Amino acid sequence: MVGTRRDILLGGLALLGVGAIQKPAFAVASSNFAGTAVDNGVTFQKTNFAKIDRKWHRQVVKYFSSEPIGTVVVDTRHHFLYVIMENKTAIRYGVGVGREGFKWFGRATIDAKSLWPRWTPPPEMRKRHPELPEFVAGGSPKNPLGPRAMYLHRDGVDTGYRFHGTLEPWSIGKDASSGCIRMFNEDAIDLYQRCPIGTAVQVLPHIADQAESAAQVSQATPVQ
Repeated sequence: MVGTRRDILLGGLALLGVGAIQKPAFAVASSNFAGTAVDNGVTFQKTNFAKIDRKWHRQVVKYFSSEPIGTVVVDTRHHFLYVIMENKTAIRYGVGVGREGFKWFGRATIDAKSLWPRWTPPPEMRKRHPELPEFVAGGSPKNPLGPRAMYLHRDGVDTGYRFHGTLEPWSIGKDASSGCIRMFNEDAIDLYQRCPIGTAVQVLPHIADQAESAAQVSQATPVQ
């Protein structure tokens, strides 16, 4: 599981929490949300998936990979995250990835997880955006991590990158973050349940070249 230095290319600074957001979007487009839900005592806005291109919806797809079942594979080029399943299938999620200067790839493990995590912008991010607060409490509607965070480590060291929810569902499918992998909040909750501590992660910029064509994607079986 542990790779060489070549296994991971860090764009920009690999700092604690650098990938959370480019800038918090405190004002959101109401059309991207539809109603509310309660999770672990926190009320949050549900994603309006009727407004989201179906290719970014969570679904089961045919997928060929040499990675073991349970591995998370992230295709940063095509903005998909896969959880490898049996019988050459995977659960596929649409994601937002790092913008130019903050892209990275390599191997990691999920070594920590958090429900409704607190967000603390690192000093370097606050230098770029001095208007940011010192921290945002977990469960706050202004917290860019959303309902879940999964922390990526290499060789036992926190990379500063996470899988997490988002305040900006319209950023899924785009290069928008400071390196972290953004997900719809509902998908972050789903992935959190599927990934125990120690889950292997591989982030590759080219992995979807092995995936099915766009025509096949449209016929994929949705996850219920």
